[in-house]
Amino acid sequence: MRRGTHTRLYSQAWWGFLHGGRSAAPRNVTVFSIPVQGLLDKRLIFVTGKGGVGKSTAAISLGLLAARAGLRCIVAELSAQERIQRVFDHEGAHFEEVELAPGLFTISIDPQHAMEEYLRVKAGPLGHALSASRMFHAFAMATPGMRELLSIGKIWELAQLERRTRGAAPYDVVVVDAPATGHGVGILRTPRTFADIAMVGPIAHQGRTIADTIDDRSFTGVVAVATAEEMAVNETLALREALASERLGLDAVILNAMYPVRFDADDVIALNAALRQAEDPLVRAALRAALSEHARAAAQGDQRARLAEGVGSLLIELPYLFAEEIGRDQLELLADALAAGLERRPEPAPRPTEDPVR
Repeated sequence: MRRGTHTRLYSQAWWGFLHGGRSAAPRNVTVFSIPVQGLLDKRLIFVTGKGGVGKSTAAISLGLLAARAGLRCIVAELSAQERIQRVFDHEGAHFEEVELAPGLFTISIDPQHAMEEYLRVKAGPLGHALSASRMFHAFAMATPGMRELLSIGKIWELAQLERRTRGAAPYDVVVVDAPATGHGVGILRTPRTFADIAMVGPIAHQGRTIADTIDDRSFTGVVAVATAEEMAVNETLALREALASERLGLDAVILNAMYPVRFDADDVIALNAALRQAEDPLVRAALRAALSEHARAAAQGDQRARLAEGVGSLLIELPYLFAEEIGRDQLELLADALAAGLERRPEPAPRPTEDPVR
């Protein structure tokens, strides 16, 4: 599939899906245009961040954006979670690749199913025998780091142009809803650790293969999600340092749930004056709510400045959505914001292919 800056057309099926079955968009009408470059040029994208910052929502929105651009994308969840299917009001089989919308798929990965699939593909009849052994399963699942290695092994398989899963088609982009910040770095480190420990044999070979894929910055990207709060900003800055020590780096930082700045200084003075004079309880409640939102936006601005100083042009902002729950319409708005943020980002500088001569 051709990549680069280009425009895609919504199909009638896609338009109808996003808009709840309402009338289809006219054929041959450009509805959305984004630059498919940089981040979406990578085949494998890990999305991580502190718990509670909207990491899963950001991952789904990124997958939605990729599908809009005409890319075949799958969003993979770990630890046997199936939140993405629930957001799309879809109930599918566990550990299967489920199509949610044209070009957008999801899968919920758990280590046990990943191990069974690996044994069937790699070990043939012996693998079938081992997969049926409860003792072998118990031993494998008790091995430190084995769950992470099996999970990331399945993720690696999803990102291959030649799939090992029988009858499975390749994807242009695999977005991983990775574990929270600390565990997210750990799962990226796991294949190299196993390769170093095993040294020889199939586990060492598979570990090195996956580790080399993760180390390839043209193939693999890492996205951090944060909110404009002190702890979340601290963890994101620490994540950047931890990735650097692993010869990795951040490709984008999504600052989620940003309140709009609705008032300037003069407006705030006027609101305070109105609050002092107001007698109606409803009016006073509305004025307090407006001032409270302004104070929240100002506090977020301070933390945003801290984060921007640390990550610079990597920053992309998503708005706070005043909705009881996140559904298809809300995801569409977030995908719009992601597209705008990617479009405003400068082109990344080319990486040197070799060390400079000293």
